[in-house]
Amino acid sequence: MKKVAVISGDIISSTSLVVEDRSALEEKLKDLLKTLDEKWGIYGRLIKGDYLECVCETPGDALRVAMLVKSFVKSYNPKQADNSEDNNRISLFKTHGVRLAIAIGELSRFDPKKGVIDGEAVYLAGRLINQSSSSHGKERVVIKNTLFFTSHNEVLNEQMEPVMRLLDVLMSKSTARQSEVLFWKLFGLTELEIAKKLEISQSVVNQHSTSVGWNSIEKTVAYFNKTIK
Repeated sequence: MKKVAVISGDIISSTSLVVEDRSALEEKLKDLLKTLDEKWGIYGRLIKGDYLECVCETPGDALRVAMLVKSFVKSYNPKQADNSEDNNRISLFKTHGVRLAIAIGELSRFDPKKGVIDGEAVYLAGRLINQSSSSHGKERVVIKNTLFFTSHNEVLNEQMEPVMRLLDVLMSKSTARQSEVLFWKLFGLTELEIAKKLEISQSVVNQHSTSVGWNSIEKTVAYFNKTIK
């Protein structure tokens, strides 16, 4: 049976967003998943508004897709909440955005038209996400890591763990605008095209690109693709 990559993810502190922000983010994520399907043939679905699953039939594409999702969510800038407790959780959302787990494995059933995804890859990715979530409802949240990788190859897992941790650190420090620039870079746009799209100068795009660590991220995505192949 052919191995694929499944990416599972949940939005951090989504329940603290005001209703308008939560609804807007949900619609934007649906549009993103549709775009990923149109451009790369990546099937994705959104469950209950804040949990997503993507299937990469070419496993080497998984890190690029995960970073596209990560940078997309981080580029979203929500309103402040009505109380300090929720504002603290919103600051966690702005820092971390979304937890994502990449799992390489088999799928026993996969029917995009019917929205069916079933098999070990789904279970592996989902288990990692559940293990990484340390809160429910309004309880205190402690975020350690938000990017994970797993497979049945322990050597590969050991190789990928520092990769995920380093990308995690870079993304946790990125601003919403830097994340937006990173998203379009990962999407394949040139700095001039990004400048026109965001209505800023090319030099500002270059500054954001440098600040977010684009050169390192680009090489890491390429390394992942080559290694997984």
